[in-house]
Amino acid sequence: MREDMLQPDIETMSRDQLAGLQLARLKEIARYVYKRNAAWRNRFAEAGVAPEDIGELSDLQKLPMLDKEGLRLAYPDALLCEDRQSIRELHMSSGSSGTPIAMLYNQDDLDQWAECMARCYRMAGCRPGDPIQITPSFGLFNGGFGMYHGARRAGLFVIPTGAGNTARQIKLARDFHTRIFTGVVSYGVRVIEELEKQGFDLPDLAIGIFGAETFSDSMKRRISERLGVEAFDIYGMTETGGVGTLGQDCPDHSGIHLWEDHYLAEIIDPASREPVPDGTPGELVVTSLTRLTLPVIRFRTGDLTRVLSRETCACGRTHLRLAPITGRVDDMLIIKGINFFPSQVEQALLEIPGVLPNYQIIIEETHGVKDVRINVEAKPDVTGFMVEKHLKERLGFSPKGDIFPPGGLPRQEGKAARVFHQPGAE
Repeated sequence: MREDMLQPDIETMSRDQLAGLQLARLKEIARYVYKRNAAWRNRFAEAGVAPEDIGELSDLQKLPMLDKEGLRLAYPDALLCEDRQSIRELHMSSGSSGTPIAMLYNQDDLDQWAECMARCYRMAGCRPGDPIQITPSFGLFNGGFGMYHGARRAGLFVIPTGAGNTARQIKLARDFHTRIFTGVVSYGVRVIEELEKQGFDLPDLAIGIFGAETFSDSMKRRISERLGVEAFDIYGMTETGGVGTLGQDCPDHSGIHLWEDHYLAEIIDPASREPVPDGTPGELVVTSLTRLTLPVIRFRTGDLTRVLSRETCACGRTHLRLAPITGRVDDMLIIKGINFFPSQVEQALLEIPGVLPNYQIIIEETHGVKDVRINVEAKPDVTGFMVEKHLKERLGFSPKGDIFPPGGLPRQEGKAARVFHQPGAE
């Protein structure tokens, strides 16, 4: 029995076996939603397709796509496929529109979530009995509960701190010898700041599992070095069932393993909606094969990635590997004719010695002309000229901005706000 795998028979399944399982489950989920919900039947009818039209995996492209707006319009339960009496849990994501997206779970869905998360834990090197500190909030946001469900399934010693009170987080980690630390990416930075302020370290800490925000290579190295952990990039979202449902990178750190027995992935050109070849960047589209209460079929995640490999990984797993998420389709900024993503700014900033991981991207607009200001925290020997010069080399334009001392920019206990829009003169 391999200690680094929860389900070795599934995680090392041959590509042919995986394809066969996916096809059977795709046919079943298409029949299931069609039978259980009139709104799904209408969606199929509008696309001119029926469940019996699914004969091979490529027929997935006959099915209609779903996006976040479609899920918002379906709030609270227009796409529900299970009886209300069977529902056991609710999580929600509001996004930027204010209209929420609700994900409902029956017990089978919770078990599926726990299984996916437990696979991630085991893949990262977590073992039964290991103390795990869960810092994402326990509430409608899925992070805390998802980490918890998976930790119970993996047999870990759960320290459910939730968000905030960083000084207490560190005390608990020291007192209970926390080995595994979980959180949103930016909270890892906040813990580092508090450790440096207190002059402490966490000698028992070995594994850091972070998600919910883009995780640039520069940020991953910073967190790994300062916390003394092996950092892992976990992936999932409310619409797919929560954190960890889609997968995580393994100790080879050669891409995010997608749990293909539970999810089908497509990469499309966001404009044409046509599939792109492996290796080509595009938008991830996901079909859940095993979720029952609110399945998603061809859900446009808005996340930008690419298929890195379908070959067997050095870790032995056969499930395909995706590149780390580089941003979202709607996150792209266009300033002075240059297109870029916030994640590219982060990557460039953290390449500069002395620059700290807290920054702001402020979009200013005057008389319809957009400009950008990038404020950063940095050590005293970092100058504005150094930052401007490096960003010019990496992004192709020279942004305005200011250098702030450590702690000079605002902090958030949850997801960090990085991009701000500041309207100017009309």
